Amino acid sequence: MGRTTFVDEAELEIIAGKGGDGCVSFRREKYVPKGGPDGGRGGDGGSVYFVADPHLHTLLDFQYRHRFQAGAGVKGGTADRTGARGEDCSIPVPLGTQVYDADTGELLADLVAPGQRLLAARGGTGGKGNISFATATRQAPRYAELGLPGERRRVRLVLKLLADVGLIGLPNAGKSTLISRVSAARPKIAAYPFTTLEPNLGSVKAGERSFVLADLPGLIEGAHEGVGLGHQFLRHIERTRVLIHLLDAGAPGRDLLEDLDVVNRELKFYRDDLIELPQLVAVNKIDLTGAREKAEEAAEALRGRGLEVHLVSAATGEGLEGLMRRCLQLLDQFLLPITAEDVPMLLEVPPPPEVPLSVEKIAEDEFVVRGTRVEREVAKTNLGSREALLWLHERLTQLRVIAALEAAGAREGDTVHIGDTELEYVP
Repeated sequence: MGRTTFVDEAELEIIAGKGGDGCVSFRREKYVPKGGPDGGRGGDGGSVYFVADPHLHTLLDFQYRHRFQAGAGVKGGTADRTGARGEDCSIPVPLGTQVYDADTGELLADLVAPGQRLLAARGGTGGKGNISFATATRQAPRYAELGLPGERRRVRLVLKLLADVGLIGLPNAGKSTLISRVSAARPKIAAYPFTTLEPNLGSVKAGERSFVLADLPGLIEGAHEGVGLGHQFLRHIERTRVLIHLLDAGAPGRDLLEDLDVVNRELKFYRDDLIELPQLVAVNKIDLTGAREKAEEAAEALRGRGLEVHLVSAATGEGLEGLMRRCLQLLDQFLLPITAEDVPMLLEVPPPPEVPLSVEKIAEDEFVVRGTRVEREVAKTNLGSREALLWLHERLTQLRVIAALEAAGAREGDTVHIGDTELEYVP
């Protein structure tokens, strides 16, 4: 069975559902030859949500699918029946996923609690049916509104793993072996550097308690500048609360203190506060010939720096139980993991700001009208209906669009652009 690929970035297009069109209908009752209008409104379009799912640990699902769309609202019915609402589109993402607007770079949400949701694109409003346009002087309107399109947006997803303990160290220090020993995780392991090109998560049980341990890819000098795995690695260490720094006592000719300094320098260069995280030093591979003496010598020097050192063998399991229990003790001294009580469970991307009315003359006989309300009115209008066009003219007059065009010098027959629609100016 193939191993799951770790993907921690993705770019998507999300499209909320279009609102259903309003209905044009008239009552058909026995002995009532001219029943009044009874067309109902269309249902609203479905919305697009991102949902934090604790069972996911990668953005792999988005490697081949980049477009998500919610369902459209259903057209209104007779007898003033409202059409059904479009089906929402819920997109599960791992805990720790940040959602950015791909065009502006703005952070829209950071989904960190199980079940937390982001309303990322709202469905379009359903159009009114002809019953909504009946008045004392307009008793049989034969027009209804079209449903409005839903919001659409390009988003960039960035995953920062939510792990309690991060396992760091130079390549080939034995991190993958260690996590396979203390948890159910089964990372790919081989005897060459950069075997682990992606993080692995494992749940570690210590007594009656458990915590999440992340085996993170090996650092090399210059990683903060993107050398090697660079920022791909460092991003995932930002949320951990305790670090285990694994050193390789079995590698001939290595200076263990210098190895520790190389990794810690990279942490500090990347972000100052990472070096302040509680850090346990685990000197690994003490089962190898001559390695225990080297580990004990290094441990004495490291303790002289005020560091807490554990001698372990990921291969045999020696010293690992005590190391895991110590991690749990340190976790208890710091903030508890984020829960539903700590954060709002429903986040919403704010709707776009209202654009005020403006008229721009772009040619001798051509004008562009901009403004949220006027563009919405035009988008709702069935331009193939004469009655609907007359109603639109009334609305444009009420919104002072006609007056603004006249003030800008528009004459009958000039071309007027509103949104994606081209109209002929009639004063």
